[in-house]
Amino acid sequence: MFAPTAAPVLPGANATNAPVATRRGLPIAIAVARILMGFYFFWAFIDKVFGLGFATPAERAWINGGNPTLGYLSGATESPLASVFAAIAGNPAVNVLFMAGLLGVGVSLMLGIGVRIGTIAGAAMLFFMYFAEFPLTLTGATNPLMDSHITDITVMAIVFFGVYGQLFSLAPKWREIVGDKTWLW
Repeated sequence: MFAPTAAPVLPGANATNAPVATRRGLPIAIAVARILMGFYFFWAFIDKVFGLGFATPAERAWINGGNPTLGYLSGATESPLASVFAAIAGNPAVNVLFMAGLLGVGVSLMLGIGVRIGTIAGAAMLFFMYFAEFPLTLTGATNPLMDSHITDITVMAIVFFGVYGQLFSLAPKWREIVGDKTWLW
């Protein structure tokens, strides 16, 4: 019979000489997650502007007169916030704010500047998208409470709290500009 055992402890291991994966791996993973989440938002912006045919066909592109929020929000008929989404669906101001949010969150996360504001804005957008596709009301939903929006919000929280030691970013130069205003990091 095999009994579960604790992870092996290396003789003489402590916080300063821990294995490289724990000292260096986590900041790299957070940086990669930040960049990927940034690209996720940036790509959504590009696809909606130009209608590249992934989520947005060319005829519904923003540059061709398409409406970035109309289809998604007007389709939220089963959401607890359906009346709110129906009221703002297709509103030109909401379109501009939504598109600016996609672009701003994407650029801030990919470049590593303004990451705290970017993650908060991105998490808020994801939260509202979650309620637009509320899993409890979706036929064929694979989980009655969770969907990818909740997972993405969790990634945003990890990036938010991992902002201090950012790798692969313009953070050092950005921090010279904003100084000790850590809310702008």
